[in-house]
Amino acid sequence: MMKHAAVLSVVLFCLSLGACARSDISGVWLLRSPNSDGTSRDEYLDLKQSGSTLTGTVVRDYRKIEISEGTVNGNNFHFVTGRTGHQMSFDGTLAGDHLTVEQKSSNGRFDSKGEARRSTAEAMAPPKPLPVPALHDVPYNGLAKTPPMGWNSWNHFAGKIDDATVRQIADAMATNGMKAAGYIYVNIDDTWQLGRDADGNITANKKFPDMKALADYVHSKGLKIGLYSGPGPKTCAGYEGSFGHEEADAKMYAKWGFDYLKYDWCSAGAIYQDSDMQAVYQKMGDALRSTGRPIVFSLCQYGRADVWKWGAKVDGNLWRTTGDISDNWDSMSKIAFKQLAIAPFAKPGHWNDPDMLEVGNGGMTDEEYRTHMALWAMLRAPLLAGNDVRDMSAATKAILLNRDIIAIDQDPLGKPAELAKTDGDVEIWTRPLDRHATALAFFNKSAQPATVKVSWRELKLKAPARARDLWAGKNASISGSGYTARVTGHGSVVLRLQ
Repeated sequence: MMKHAAVLSVVLFCLSLGACARSDISGVWLLRSPNSDGTSRDEYLDLKQSGSTLTGTVVRDYRKIEISEGTVNGNNFHFVTGRTGHQMSFDGTLAGDHLTVEQKSSNGRFDSKGEARRSTAEAMAPPKPLPVPALHDVPYNGLAKTPPMGWNSWNHFAGKIDDATVRQIADAMATNGMKAAGYIYVNIDDTWQLGRDADGNITANKKFPDMKALADYVHSKGLKIGLYSGPGPKTCAGYEGSFGHEEADAKMYAKWGFDYLKYDWCSAGAIYQDSDMQAVYQKMGDALRSTGRPIVFSLCQYGRADVWKWGAKVDGNLWRTTGDISDNWDSMSKIAFKQLAIAPFAKPGHWNDPDMLEVGNGGMTDEEYRTHMALWAMLRAPLLAGNDVRDMSAATKAILLNRDIIAIDQDPLGKPAELAKTDGDVEIWTRPLDRHATALAFFNKSAQPATVKVSWRELKLKAPARARDLWAGKNASISGSGYTARVTGHGSVVLRLQ
């Protein structure tokens, strides 16, 4: 009797912990999570269970992401993927022949719930590469003679962008001083696609009921409009890409009336080698040219394969030189201070792109945002605002709409900046400007304020007749021999010398 009671207590105890009837969830599972726009996101969970430990990978758009930690407790499981700040947690339960899974992202942008069914390893494999064309130089489209200026939806809205919001953004830009300052492109990033119709034409999801009408509306505000795709089967967010449909998609963009295309590598990286990249981007460059419509071509492939050496050959008007920016000082500054080495490769019509602006999104101080803006201006980078421009603080508007700083970025001479001197944590950059002017910028990498004294001779500059402090909006006090800058922590001082 005592023996039976002991067994019963053990059974009750393990049932209370959910640990008795363990089911092995090892294998490949297809996880389908519905999106609010009528589409769904497919991922493969390649799981390996050993007792209470769970390892494996998540295959998203043919990209493998390792599980960093995972546990199993009875029919319940938990695992995490990604690096710090970009993590995704998965919590689920084995229910019969399927898994119910809830995903939570570290930034809250990609939370979802879905079900997973058994699948096969073959289903995870990417399609075979398509033949790539022989290389040739695509003729220049004549656009972006100065770095493009405008707005992009991703940094602030990510997948929560729709027709109504784009119209409101256009309304705001037309009236809040942005259009007058030169911000003319209203760019829709990822998550607008639905799929393809019976004829293979790209279609938009229910968030964007009429792309032609939307383009017409943005044009009616005196602005231009852009959108997003990529050379792979899937975009970075898992939506329909242009793989095998380059010419048809370019024609549709032109038919709708779009003026700008951001073309993101993403799933193409699982199909093609980096050595194919130029030919793959050339394919879309040719397709855009064949439409007869002027469309700015933005290459987004994170600076791989030395894109600055060939981006202009595929008629890229701008090309990303780095991975994605995040709204913090560490990310922004690491990107910016690595750009000078490749600055000479940019020229009018073809620009290095260190990614979009984070000004106004809240992750940095106003002083850091001023430095962000000043760095991009000195680098001749595209100025694509990434905040909600419908409701900006006075400080954010003052940064984005500073005409003197914008003039540095848009200077028609298009000459690169150079590192003239380093003083402790402060970098001093110079850049020749049109009409015999010079931009002189001090960037403080430290959180502590600094005082830096420079002579015109060591900067290889003639003593200027006058200098304007572009953030202060007034003339700076200079001497015949040099200048002393007082730079706040993570701050900047930018002078225009005449």
